[in-house]
Amino acid sequence: MIAERVEWLMNHDMDLLLSYLYRLDIKEDDINRVLMPSELDAPHMGLAKLILLRQKQRMETKKKYKVKPIEGWEF
Repeated sequence: MIAERVEWLMNHDMDLLLSYLYRLDIKEDDINRVLMPSELDAPHMGLAKLILLRQKQRMETKKKYKVKPIEGWEF
């Protein structure tokens, strides 16, 4: 599903795709690497894998640094 969306964006709105990748904080070097013709995976598959990897990293970071709710802020 992610790969399909990435492929569509690559064909129709590459600027928007790059904006999404930037907001997800995916390293430019990694993006360039998966877009190289020498890569085994198709470009959209490589980008989809980077997105999944980054989302997993974000979830792990949130879990690791979970903040307790502030007392007295209940409504």
